[in-house]
Amino acid sequence: MTSLVTEIPAAPSEDAAAHFAKRLSFETDCWDVHESLKSGSPDFVLLDVRGPAAYARGHVPGALNLPHGKMTERRMEEWPEGTLFVVYCAGPHCNGADRAALRLARLGRPVKLMIGGVTGWTDEGFALDGEN
Repeated sequence: MTSLVTEIPAAPSEDAAAHFAKRLSFETDCWDVHESLKSGSPDFVLLDVRGPAAYARGHVPGALNLPHGKMTERRMEEWPEGTLFVVYCAGPHCNGADRAALRLARLGRPVKLMIGGVTGWTDEGFALDGEN
């Protein structure tokens, strides 16, 4: 008898490897961002894409506040071409990070989404700056 898990067979290993490698090229997680920031020399720019009030209430340490609506070609010229941006918003219930990632990609900028956003960050036990 099969379970709901095995009712649909797993993908062949080579397909699974391609799928997960591709997924990791679009996303990173809170732990990896935290470890990179902790190193003191992250190789990306972390952007909190929520509004200024939400950012002021609490944001990932080291993140810059840049809502997706403010991401213009002129604004992004502040960073050299090829700069990797990691974007996040409130959490899995928010599509602001997806919108920001789309905007950056359309501007020709490398981008990854930090899955989980602020919710994921605090779920990992990491502190926020600017908390009331």
